[in-house]
Amino acid sequence: MYPVDLPAVEDSDLASTSEYYLSSLESGNDGWFQSSQTSKVPITSTNVSQLQLFGDDQPTCTVLALHPPDDQTQVVAVYLLEKWWCLDDVLRTSTKSRSGLVSVQSITERLIVFLLSQVVERPSQEAALFSRHPPTESCKVLWRDSRAVGFYTVKHKGSLCDGWSSSCYLLPVLDTVLVRRSCRRRGFGLQILEDFCSSFSAEEFLGVSSPLSPSMAAVFRRFLQQHEEHRERLYEVEAPGSWTQRRNIWLNIQLGRYSIGVNEESNQTSGEGQENEADDSSQTRRRDQTSDEQPTKLCDLSQREISPSIKISETGCRCPAAALDRLDSRRPNRLLNTNRSLRSKDFSFPRLRRKGPEETHKSGKRARRT
Repeated sequence: MYPVDLPAVEDSDLASTSEYYLSSLESGNDGWFQSSQTSKVPITSTNVSQLQLFGDDQPTCTVLALHPPDDQTQVVAVYLLEKWWCLDDVLRTSTKSRSGLVSVQSITERLIVFLLSQVVERPSQEAALFSRHPPTESCKVLWRDSRAVGFYTVKHKGSLCDGWSSSCYLLPVLDTVLVRRSCRRRGFGLQILEDFCSSFSAEEFLGVSSPLSPSMAAVFRRFLQQHEEHRERLYEVEAPGSWTQRRNIWLNIQLGRYSIGVNEESNQTSGEGQENEADDSSQTRRRDQTSDEQPTKLCDLSQREISPSIKISETGCRCPAAALDRLDSRRPNRLLNTNRSLRSKDFSFPRLRRKGPEETHKSGKRARRT
């Protein structure tokens, strides 16, 4: 069995176990970890560190990580349930029912989201792609062939945008999307979008953290080509998602406002779904840099790591959640009917009034003088 299949542990137990083991290492080497058939990594206090699963203002929950002696940015194993586990095993399951998109419930599943966003897809010597997700954030892990191959997170309608203001999200927002590089172009991105839309079927409008990466824009184009019923539901938004902070995704695709690269184009014609590359796209902003990629967190907006990582304007609603439905219903009178606009290939202009002979003549005179 793998860690995710074992009895759930409390985050406080995880932290206390880490503290106890780390203190025991002060006395010396604790042996070796077989990272592969041909490689072993020494376990010492110098190459073991504590990883904080959540942000600094969140409850303390740490797990120990074992690094190669020459690269502290890489992780070869984590300490759980009083033993070291290689990363591949932590991201696996022996439970056959754990397949497809599964809601995160346990601290071990939270650890999987952390490893995918902070460790596994992290380029060597580079900063993590996303900011750390709070423990209260809604997440789903994508399982395929007994492996965790991706995840997505959602900011729920009525939830606070940040910890320092009273701004609340005015609609559900798809904040962060990640599919492992080795598993992309298999339609998992389309699967995630379909699950997100069906999970909020009662909502008239749904948001997606801004900005969209080229790869994510390609996924949305493919998805909306197949699902016309969602074309007027999905909006790229900045937190908290008022009408002035929304841009219809399908309309912007038709207007060519997204950069969709050659690779994405070829994937569309071949019928393959393109995943949001947790790069700076990760739709969602997550890097604490502020755009992540803006991997996308919206009002933290994945706050760029506004999630999701982008630093986005946090202007907007400062009202209790009870008033959200009332405020959100105030759609602007000039809201564009996207279907009608895109259906028409011609633009209409005001009809010009014909000039009489005298007017035409005068116009000609003015033209000659200039």
